Amino acid sequence: MNTAELARRVFESVGENISSTRSWQTSVPNLSFHLQTRPNPYEATIYSPVVCLNLQGRKEVGIGDQSVEFGDGQSLIVSHELPVMARVTEASPERPYLALIVSLDMAIVQSLWDEVGPAAPAPPQARSLSVGPGDERLVETLGRYFALTADPVEARVMAPLILREIHFRLLMADHGGMLRQHLHRDSHSSRIARAIGLIRTGYRAPLAVAALAEAASMSPSSFHEHFRQVTGTTPLQYQKDLRLTEARRLLAAEALSVSSAAFEVGYESPSQFSREYARKFGAPPRNDLPRPGMVREPRAQ
Repeated sequence: MNTAELARRVFESVGENISSTRSWQTSVPNLSFHLQTRPNPYEATIYSPVVCLNLQGRKEVGIGDQSVEFGDGQSLIVSHELPVMARVTEASPERPYLALIVSLDMAIVQSLWDEVGPAAPAPPQARSLSVGPGDERLVETLGRYFALTADPVEARVMAPLILREIHFRLLMADHGGMLRQHLHRDSHSSRIARAIGLIRTGYRAPLAVAALAEAASMSPSSFHEHFRQVTGTTPLQYQKDLRLTEARRLLAAEALSVSSAAFEVGYESPSQFSREYARKFGAPPRNDLPRPGMVREPRAQ
């Protein structure tokens, strides 16, 4: 099976229900799709560890000094939870952007250590956003996983087995280097993942880099170095991006005032919040407040 055939099967399952932007979770665990019929400006969003197989169209994703672009037949591996800027660059009603997305489970990755670890060394310059070809074996495996959406009984039995195979295929892929670093529970990649989890749960509080470094069993200087290597940004900028991304969601979806959104995500000064918001998104936060009668399109994933 190639990506064109898999795209055809997905479109058949969607039928006539193609809107300008649509993301949906399938009945199969960890499997979702994103469809979009036109390009969009950069949007801030949070990526969890995933593999995104681009079936059709083109997309750009970036964080800090990491930026990748991928098109037909290519796959993006995201190895850590990241606040990214992303945009679809090629899409049309006649040829929509279409991507298959599988959420990754680090417990499954680490369970493959005995089988994969010695055979899959991680390159030293691996990054948390990595693009490579969706090789035939990976596409075939993802195709079998998608086929489970048509048979609930088979899905209950086969989904865990095929999901494990998907993780194996990604670990063995040329662009799975950062994911391979997760094989070892005490690797720098795994330690940074623990620190990211702490930042995510406590992003409203002042950032305590020394405590994060201690949680990662690193010196502060080593922690900064490895954090930037993994994420492409600094811990402070990572927290700031989380805050601003969540604030934008609150402004658009929950219609909070600018000052309320600022305080809700941890800012003590609404004016500082407005400056940093405008610097990141190119416009002041008041521009993202919903206007009477305005209908917002769903944000791209």
